Amino acid sequence: MKRNIVIFVVLVLSGSHAWSQGTSYWGIPLLGDDAPSFTAESTTGTINFPKDFGDKWKVLFSHPADFTPVCSSEILEMAALQDDFKNMNVDLIVISTDKLETHNKWVKSIDSVVYKNRKPQKINFPLVADEDHSIARRYGMIHANTSTTRYVRGVFIIDPMNKVRAMFFYPMNVGRNMDEITRTILALQTSDKNKILTPANWRAGDDVLIPATKNPGDQRDLAKKDFPDLYMLTWYMWYSKLK
Repeated sequence: MKRNIVIFVVLVLSGSHAWSQGTSYWGIPLLGDDAPSFTAESTTGTINFPKDFGDKWKVLFSHPADFTPVCSSEILEMAALQDDFKNMNVDLIVISTDKLETHNKWVKSIDSVVYKNRKPQKINFPLVADEDHSIARRYGMIHANTSTTRYVRGVFIIDPMNKVRAMFFYPMNVGRNMDEITRTILALQTSDKNKILTPANWRAGDDVLIPATKNPGDQRDLAKKDFPDLYMLTWYMWYSKLK
């Protein structure tokens, strides 16, 4: 157990040190950090991130290479959900380490694919060319001592204030779950708006948790004021329906 704790501390210190090196970041940005900015070419033109996205939520999806089977399936799923993301005030940005020319060919090919018996979907979100891996490094997806892109399989959920609010990393052989990504965004938006917590496996419309207080009587006062549907499972778990 002591050995594990020492290793964890070393990793945290190493990541923090790497993150402090000016614009040559190597560490992964932490939750609550400003999302690293970048300017790059994409399939929809030059991207200035985050300036071009105003008060939108942003989701960065990173891919190690174009024309790969798992990543292609993810792009197709994202394309099918474009309207849903738009209705959630979310913009999608795909980062891939190939050239812009290759991105354009990949998009053109995917635009014609019939997937899960759905009509072909035109991809309206940008695929950013990160040929020199500078963006991947800023987001901690490539280690300082390697040039491989096999670990560039991240998702970063970024709020309108450009703060990193959630992140996921996936191996090469496992496709990302779009339901979990949209669920997480909705949970964050609901929590921010209503100052509540969402329990495990929460879905839109489910009951929510309210932050615990040291004095159970405080929870009852909240019930009268803001949460008339408050109910308790135990003294530290208070649920409520949203208004």
